[in-house]
Amino acid sequence: MGNNAAAAGIDAGNDYCFACGAQNPYGLKLNFRVEEDCFVAETVLAREYQGYTGVAHGGIVSTMLDEAMGGYLVALGEKALTGRLAVRYRHPTPIGEKLRIEGRIEARRSRFVKMKARIILEDGTVTAEGTAEMAVVE
Repeated sequence: MGNNAAAAGIDAGNDYCFACGAQNPYGLKLNFRVEEDCFVAETVLAREYQGYTGVAHGGIVSTMLDEAMGGYLVALGEKALTGRLAVRYRHPTPIGEKLRIEGRIEARRSRFVKMKARIILEDGTVTAEGTAEMAVVE
């Protein structure tokens, strides 16, 4: 959410979000922005987020994908919760290399939204893909 949180009217307490909060000293500090129909952030993960040597922990990968999907709805002014999340790990997600995280809306039915996200290396390799069903709440 980063700078988009204020634009979306999100309260300042979310600035401690593990994925996107600037105030969380342990967080990823992902700074997403809206690009056309996509929610995008770039990051380089530090060693603190690794599982195996040089490879991001799967939970961190899952967190980044989840944030790209749910955070997009929040940036659009909707409060949303993840109802279901599935992750496909295609290749190891490296530590210390530039990553692009993208999330987008696939379909919407009433207050339920199907989302997709992926993590991409600079050479175009997709390291992980996620799908989610989000519930928009009051």
